[in-house]
Amino acid sequence: MTKLLAVSGSLRAVSVNKAVLEACQKLVPSGVSVSMYEGLAGLPPFNPDLDGPKPPQKILSLRKAIGTADGLIISSPEYAHGIPGSLKNMLDWLVSSVEFPEKPVFLINTSPHSERITPLLMEVLMTMSARVVSNASLTLPLKGKKLDGEGIAKHAEFGPALTASLTNFIDAINAV
Repeated sequence: MTKLLAVSGSLRAVSVNKAVLEACQKLVPSGVSVSMYEGLAGLPPFNPDLDGPKPPQKILSLRKAIGTADGLIISSPEYAHGIPGSLKNMLDWLVSSVEFPEKPVFLINTSPHSERITPLLMEVLMTMSARVVSNASLTLPLKGKKLDGEGIAKHAEFGPALTASLTNFIDAINAV
């Protein structure tokens, strides 16, 4: 069983970034599971003084979730030409973790107008020694669309594009 962990960079209750990750849950083939990481909003602000032998329990839980996942899917908005603070905070907590290096990552951008988020995330993730799977990462023009995960999965354009990216991602994970 291939286990993927999905992280939405948006904390909104109703978010297109969360919806596209829910679509991923519906589109993966049998033998693959996608779990949503729901702890982003509750992570403490990164503080190197707390990142010693006994980091906070929420950080231990995050690192365990990352460590047990075969790959990570991130869908994030772009805020003020940057990475949302809550997502960057999560990544900062993973910098010194042993669970993150070489972790395969698939990036989803839900707005073609957000031109900076993918390169910014790629820079940070590659600095952290992640294995960003470029041929899986994609931009879907979902901004302004009123689609939930089911609607995205069944959409004539978005469903097949997302399925192809998921296939590329799973193939990249299995190739190692």
